[in-house]
Amino acid sequence: MSWYLIYFIIYFGFLFGMGFWYFFRVKSSDDYLIAGWSMGFWPIVGTIISTFCGAAVFIGWVGMGFTIGMSGFFKFALPAYIFTLILIVLFAKPLRRQKLYTLADLFSERFGSKIGIFPSILSAFIYSVPTLALQIVGMSTVFTLAFDMSFNAGIIMAFALILGFTILGGLPATIITDAIQSIILVIGIIALFIASIVYGGGLKEILASTPTDYLTPFGQEGVAAVLIYALSVGPFYLIWQSTWQRIFASKSEEVATKAGVTAVIIATLISILPYSIGVIARGYVPADINPDLIFSYVTVELLPSALGGIILVGLLSALMTGADSFILQGSSNLTKDLYARLIRPDASERQMMRVSRLSVVIIAVLGLIVAYNITNIIDMYQWALRLSAVTLVFPFLAVMFWKRVTAIGGLSSMIVAAVLTIIWPFLNTPVDETIVGFSASLIIMVVVSLFTGHSNNEKVNAIYYEDFKKQKNDVHERG
Repeated sequence: MSWYLIYFIIYFGFLFGMGFWYFFRVKSSDDYLIAGWSMGFWPIVGTIISTFCGAAVFIGWVGMGFTIGMSGFFKFALPAYIFTLILIVLFAKPLRRQKLYTLADLFSERFGSKIGIFPSILSAFIYSVPTLALQIVGMSTVFTLAFDMSFNAGIIMAFALILGFTILGGLPATIITDAIQSIILVIGIIALFIASIVYGGGLKEILASTPTDYLTPFGQEGVAAVLIYALSVGPFYLIWQSTWQRIFASKSEEVATKAGVTAVIIATLISILPYSIGVIARGYVPADINPDLIFSYVTVELLPSALGGIILVGLLSALMTGADSFILQGSSNLTKDLYARLIRPDASERQMMRVSRLSVVIIAVLGLIVAYNITNIIDMYQWALRLSAVTLVFPFLAVMFWKRVTAIGGLSSMIVAAVLTIIWPFLNTPVDETIVGFSASLIIMVVVSLFTGHSNNEKVNAIYYEDFKKQKNDVHERG
């Protein structure tokens, strides 16, 4: 326990030192929520890596590797990174030029302020709150293992640490600490991977004793099942606000693009490891173990505390960076989308800062409540991810590419897709709810838009093409 305590004191001492440093430096809501559009290459690389590698990676993906094998990487992780690359390469520059804060902000600009309410509520409460709760539960598990705390005490401690750090420094402190934490995270997961190979009897023994189904890209489920699952999960990452925040926080379009691509490549390589650890663990952990506990079992039961403590700090780094990112995502939705646009458009900077920190508290408290009711980490994450994707992806693409889409068409698409995705599992049909949700979203949006006209509040354009034309004209004028 002494090693754990030493590591934890150093880690949280550094974290809160940075939080207090930025508490006195952050003067505006732009600084607090979007880091003043000023972050450089390496901070953006580090924060994207850290944000990707939260509770789902360290806990959920190890469990998936143990349960279904390496096919989990191809059905879940790889699609996430592919679609993130698409977001960064195709959309980072035109999105950053809009000088917005959230996806709902984009919808409000295109369709009118009231339409932005739906994606804002979805992002803040359906995605940010439960994913924050996952990080709280993950941190509670670490405290329970390291210090023999009760579950409730661990939950409260995790909540207090996450809230305290986030409310102090906002996104600037988050990004800078993320960049440093990403190094700890990478060291921790590599150390656990090496330890797993040692306890598994060496690479040759592991390959010989592991069923082939656990080592192949499509496993026991087959090509069709893996591809359908991948296409139901991956599109979410086109509208993942955590990546959007990093794009907006970059000091230039070039930094946003180059740092984003670099980070995704590194994160992809890192993400192979948790699935591999889960597969290797099949040879030396109890067969009836809860998959969500494999990471903890390997770290605490099999490794010396001097090494296990480093790995646990790596896990805490991943959980903290995920937690503060999700809080700030929800805070941006409440502050910029709801308060500034709908309640008080003429709010002063002092009022905006007050509401920003108050909304951090609101999201954190809701996350605490949900944390007490989580039974399965990966299932909870997948549900929030899928619902967000089927509801928002096609409207987002329409805003970027289709000038004819109307406010009524976009809103109808979001509402129908969300309702169908929620109720479909209860109908006991063989068709996956995400296929139904995506199909309904596209069909409703197209049909309703073709039969309705644009409202007076809309800015009728296709942002991607308008931005392309603007850049082409700028080049022509400079020539």
